[in-house]
Amino acid sequence: MRAYWEGKKELFSGLSIERLEEGKPEAWKSYPVFYFDFNRDSYQSAGALEGILDAHLKEWETVYGCTDREASLAVRFQHLLVRAQKQSGLRCVVLVDEYDKSLLEAMENAELEEHNKAVFKGFFSALKSYDAYLQFVFITGVTKFSKISIFSDLNQLNDISFSKQYAGMCGITEAELKSSFSEEITRLAEEYGLSSAVCLQKLRSTYDGYRFNVGGPSVYNPFSLLNAFYHLKFGYYWFGSGTPTFLVRRLREIDFDIRRFTTQELFATEGELSDCRGDNPDPVPLLYQTGYLTLKEYDEDADYYSLGYPNDEVKYGFLESLMPEYTGNTWKVEE
Repeated sequence: MRAYWEGKKELFSGLSIERLEEGKPEAWKSYPVFYFDFNRDSYQSAGALEGILDAHLKEWETVYGCTDREASLAVRFQHLLVRAQKQSGLRCVVLVDEYDKSLLEAMENAELEEHNKAVFKGFFSALKSYDAYLQFVFITGVTKFSKISIFSDLNQLNDISFSKQYAGMCGITEAELKSSFSEEITRLAEEYGLSSAVCLQKLRSTYDGYRFNVGGPSVYNPFSLLNAFYHLKFGYYWFGSGTPTFLVRRLREIDFDIRRFTTQELFATEGELSDCRGDNPDPVPLLYQTGYLTLKEYDEDADYYSLGYPNDEVKYGFLESLMPEYTGNTWKVEE
């Protein structure tokens, strides 16, 4: 997305977007892009979030010649938007990646979590009255903090979290897997002595099953799928990249019946799934938004979803993490 807005047409050669933009005079212009990457640091100390924002702004202030570094972070950002638009003649693009990392890392520190919420609200509310300088704004995160009003002032935003038309965007669909990875499927099948059909079924049960809309397609986890092809092994790659220790402790503290994960006895409305906050006693919204549960069915009359594990990678990886908490770390598997 950043490359598209920066007008790097050569990177999209042969792709559908090249054809879709053909003949459009406004396409492939180099817009000023402000890309906030919140995944590049830890936020478990006071002032860490402000430090990351300050680092981003200093980088862009050097590019656009801004010198008002004594102003607040929000005001400095506003000045950058104005200056970038005037210098380029084009409105600005703001891309925010993993905005919620600083909030997730602080969920067990209520004071720091509230501080980071206030910093975010103050900073991004700067966009509200600057529509004239904005071409496009896109914000991503694994969680949706509906109750804390970080983006409440930005009522021009369109939330696509549950939209059917975007349900296949954040993963690899079965159709995309078959059309783009036939050679990789064949190599993996040969490694295990399986037919391509059986190998595909194994990939489906291990990595598929994530749903963002019950009427839309399910998607495969791209990180795990690509690692399986690279290593020629059915491994639990995504789950191994970060065990949710605070989630595991939360489930144990509230004496949550983990059998409900496999019996599809977990239900929630769309509003409840959006209620992601540290003091929410219900762990289901956070488990859904972080990928450990997914949508299974929707009851239109009752207006709620049933939820469960998306696939075997999540199911067995999560149970393995839960077991020590529920058994006192004394269990073992007999050979």
